[in-house]
Amino acid sequence: MCSHDDHCHCDHAEIERAGLTRRKAILSAGVAATAALSVALSASAADAATKKDDKYADPKEPALPASTMQLRKAETALVVIDPQVDFLSPKGVTWGVVGPSVTEHNVVSNIGKLFAAAKSGGFTVAVSPHYYYPTDHGWKFEGALEKLMHSIGMFDRKGPLDLTDFRNSGADFMPEYKEYIEDNKTVIVSPHKVYGPETNDLVLQLRKRGVSQVVLAGMSANLCVESHMRELLEQGFEVAVVKDATAAAILPDGDGYLAAITNFRYMANAVWSTEDALGRIAAAQ
Repeated sequence: MCSHDDHCHCDHAEIERAGLTRRKAILSAGVAATAALSVALSASAADAATKKDDKYADPKEPALPASTMQLRKAETALVVIDPQVDFLSPKGVTWGVVGPSVTEHNVVSNIGKLFAAAKSGGFTVAVSPHYYYPTDHGWKFEGALEKLMHSIGMFDRKGPLDLTDFRNSGADFMPEYKEYIEDNKTVIVSPHKVYGPETNDLVLQLRKRGVSQVVLAGMSANLCVESHMRELLEQGFEVAVVKDATAAAILPDGDGYLAAITNFRYMANAVWSTEDALGRIAAAQ
C-alpha cells in the first residue's frame, strides 16, 4: 500500500501520463488534418486538370485575328521565368497545388526542349528568377499569394550575397536546366519580387542585346508569366507565349491556368505549343 507521499507521487505520474497522451493525440490530429488538407488540394487540382480538354483547347472558331508573328533570330530571346525547384519539382513547396498542371502539360520536359533549341540555334536566352531574402519578410503588406509564398518559405535564400544552402534548395534551378543556365552565356537577371519584371533588369538586358521579340515560358502561368507578358508588351516587345511550357495552381479559389490562357489569347502577339515554337525557332532567319 502506498504512503501519503507515494500516493501523491502516483497521482502526479498519472496526471503527467494523461497529459502526454492528450498532447500526442492533439499532435496526431494536427498532422492528420494537415495531410488531409494537402490531399484535398491535390485531389482538387488533379480533378480540375483532367477536365482540361474542354476548358483549355483552342476554340474551333476563334473570333480573334490569327497571329502573324515571325521570329527574327538576331532580335529574339527565349525568356524563362522561375525555372526553379519550388515550382517544378515534387520536392518543391508548391507541388501539391501546381503539380497536376505541370504534369498535365509536360512542362518540365517542354521547357528543357526550348532551352536546348534556343542554345543550339544561338539565340539570346534569359532567366528571370524569383528569390526572397530575410529582409523581404519584413514587408508590411502583401497580396494573398505573396502571404502564402512567404509563409511556406518559397524561394527563400539566406541573403543577396549569401549562397549558403542554396544548392538543391527550393530556390535553386531545376537540375535538368543547369547545363543551359550555368554556361556563362545565359543572362540571369536580378530577381523579380512580386510577379513582373518591373523590379528587375530584364528589360535593360534585352534592350542592350537588341532584342525586340520574346518567346516566353516558365512559371507560373497566371502570375509571373502573365505579368512578364503584360510588361514586355507595354515596353514594346513582340511576345509569343508557349502555352504548354507553363502551368498554374488549381485551387477551389480558381483555375490559374484557365485564367492565364484566356489572357494570353487576348493579349500576346502569339500563343504557341512547344512543338510549334521549336519549329519556328529552327526556321528563324
